[in-house]
Amino acid sequence: MPEISRFYGIVIYMNYNDHDPPHFHARYQQQEITVKIVADIVKGYMSKRALRMVFEWMELHQDELLTNWNTVRQRQPLRPISPLD
Repeated sequence: MPEISRFYGIVIYMNYNDHDPPHFHARYQQQEITVKIVADIVKGYMSKRALRMVFEWMELHQDELLTNWNTVRQRQPLRPISPLD
C-alpha cells in the first residue's frame, strides 16, 4: 500500500495492482473509502468531517493524483503529495 500523503490521521494511498478508473484510497481510523479522481465518486464510509478534508485535499492535488495514477500503473515509485495544512 504505497502511501502518498498523510494529514489529520487520514492516510492516502494507491495500490500497484488496482484497476481503472483512476482512483485512490483513504483510511481514517477504521474507516476506508475509495475515491474516483475525476468523478468525485466515493465507495465506502468515512465521517463527514474526514470526508470533507479528503475532498478538499483532492481538489488541490488533482493533477498530482492523476500523475501518480499513471506512475502506479507502470509500477514505478509514487511521488509524495503535500498534506492538507
